[in-house]
Amino acid sequence: MYRRREQIAQRWADEPLFRTVFTVSRDEAVEAGKAVVDALAQVADSEQVEDPDAAGFSSVREQLGRMGAARSRAGLSNTQVSSELAALRPPVENLLVADLTQVSPEHLRACSTALTVLMGTLRLVAMQTALSEWQALSDRQRLQLMEVATPVIRLWDGIVAVPLIGTLDSARSQIVMETLLNAVVEQHARFAILDITGVPTVDSLVAQHLMKTVAAARLMGAECIVSGIRPAIAQTIVHLGLDLDVITRASLADALGYALHQLGADIVRPGAGQR
Repeated sequence: MYRRREQIAQRWADEPLFRTVFTVSRDEAVEAGKAVVDALAQVADSEQVEDPDAAGFSSVREQLGRMGAARSRAGLSNTQVSSELAALRPPVENLLVADLTQVSPEHLRACSTALTVLMGTLRLVAMQTALSEWQALSDRQRLQLMEVATPVIRLWDGIVAVPLIGTLDSARSQIVMETLLNAVVEQHARFAILDITGVPTVDSLVAQHLMKTVAAARLMGAECIVSGIRPAIAQTIVHLGLDLDVITRASLADALGYALHQLGADIVRPGAGQR
């Protein structure tokens, strides 16, 4: 297979599906095909064609990952790579048969069986690679969404707020803490308000996450205020016997008013002093 890799890559590059990606340069298509064929040749030489976890398939996975990335950039679906790999078998089979005209039928059948196993394992590896790439992309998008869903708002000089919405799990709590601490440093904040109006419920785990964030902010020199304590949440906290050990206020407005008062800011309500 390695000896025929140039011809295999040439014929594979002429397949319509393969050329949909490399529309400008055929040489580029040939080089891309040759990289995959070289990796497969290493697997064939190792005689571990049935084991997707064999060391030889590491190079195959690397090449398949590059193929998948190129197809994604071209706006093609994940099934594109699988279809291209299916088109690889005919040129491989035709060239191998041409080389084996003088061998016994038994040896020819054995080679054909080995090729079938290799192509089947290749499809399995391609599927695993695609799933791995999809999982990595999903994790990156989830992290980006959590970062976007955890904004830090500058309310006043020295006052920042983090409006929390949804469930507060360990992963998101870490992002909240990192984002808040960075804002405390950048804004020179003396007060940080954690508004949990949008948090559906507060249990011992959520309270633990909040306390870690509060403790970290204190170490950075900022006092934390937890706002958005609804009656149902207050009852839950009392029922669980949780000690938040933090200043709390019913609403974000109340928390902001407290922080402004502590900073010595004069708060003038609309219409005050008018008759």
